[in-house]
Amino acid sequence: QKHTVIRNPSEVMRMKLLKIKDNSQQKKDAFTHIKNLTNKIADKTLEQLEREGVFVFPETVKDAADITQDQMILQSINDTYRSSNVMGFLGYGDERLIIESRFCGEGEDYFFQYLLDKVLDFPNIVDLESDTDQDNRLFHFLLFLFPYYLKTAIRKGLFKKYIRHSYNDGNVKGAIDVARHIEKNTPFVGNIAYTQREFSYDNNLMELVRHTIEFIKRKPYGNNLLVRVKDEVKLVIDATPGYAPYDRQKIIEHNKKNTVRHAYFREYFALQRLCLLILRHQKHQIGTGSRQIYGILFDGAWLWEEYINSLIEDTFYHPMNKSGTGAQRLFDGNTGLIYPDFISRNSEVRIIADAKYKPIDNIGNRDYLQVLAYMFRFDAKTGYYLYPEAEGTDDLKLWMNRGSTYEKNVAPRDDISVTKHGLKIPVDASNYDEFVMRMKICEQEFKSRIC
Repeated sequence: QKHTVIRNPSEVMRMKLLKIKDNSQQKKDAFTHIKNLTNKIADKTLEQLEREGVFVFPETVKDAADITQDQMILQSINDTYRSSNVMGFLGYGDERLIIESRFCGEGEDYFFQYLLDKVLDFPNIVDLESDTDQDNRLFHFLLFLFPYYLKTAIRKGLFKKYIRHSYNDGNVKGAIDVARHIEKNTPFVGNIAYTQREFSYDNNLMELVRHTIEFIKRKPYGNNLLVRVKDEVKLVIDATPGYAPYDRQKIIEHNKKNTVRHAYFREYFALQRLCLLILRHQKHQIGTGSRQIYGILFDGAWLWEEYINSLIEDTFYHPMNKSGTGAQRLFDGNTGLIYPDFISRNSEVRIIADAKYKPIDNIGNRDYLQVLAYMFRFDAKTGYYLYPEAEGTDDLKLWMNRGSTYEKNVAPRDDISVTKHGLKIPVDASNYDEFVMRMKICEQEFKSRIC
């Protein structure tokens, strides 16, 4: 049963909120009531915002495949601001900015929720759309990301580091602690106080992960959230026998001062940062009373590419430069590293496809050159741009030209083409269940044309 939370009307009125859409332009006048937040984020790169505390998914900006370090949330263009492929929430003081997908229509952002559900197996958080407390909604997003980050980190194995343990017995194997020995062993009865440096799984980082697991377990949806990573959760619990609930603040402070630095464990650095955000939320809520930027941003291009892969993976290979799998070369001698988004598994009639999370009119120039180069490399005569499109728009098929304007013999070929193939996104669904049902129909139509 849902419970309605009645908020202080003056508190709601003090909240300054603006919603915009990705890949769109807005007049700067629309941002006047959140001018402090706008001044903090306008013309700043994602790398800069990440350093200031904004949580960017997937992982850190510098390691992401499709999101670029110089990409901006809001870019100034004359008297307007232009948004990019990024969706999410940002806050500063009492000001909030929500960047929705451009397919949310006038109602809820069902498409963004659907992408999160298909790619990250997020619970249905559409009910949170109406929550006036956007900080609370942001916190739910952080919780729902935890299983993904835990699974990714555990693939590297449990994190081990050297820990100095204190002992008081007769089997001396380390440095004698004179002060503690005098305190504990006077009069002398045979024991000696000493410390020993040991390589252990039960360290401050694993304890931080354990505290986060126990915190999530106490949430109403906690067990359902963690059941998808039950094996990873068991590994963490078994590795942290020294867990004590009252040590949480000490563990948090230690991890704040000692972040993971080794490049090999970058997945644990991302997990550590997420755990700190989740656990510290309890103390002072995200952003409350703070003048710092905070928020969570999702790369729409990455979500879209992974979603498309889930639809066509049976008939297409999916090289991924982020994980370094499926690398291809343009030239002999191991030269010209490339990662086409999708290469058809049928080698006799090869098809190259490129996922683009942007409007059809924005696909051009460099996009054309990129796909044509891939087609030439793989002897493919058919290429596709796979992009999200509102219902009612037809595919656009482009035929390659031959000839030259100098000889005035330019004519279209009849064997090489590139097609802008859109997946229709419903924008007028009355609820999320209806949206999902209509998306299933659109997906079948989308796959039938390319697969």
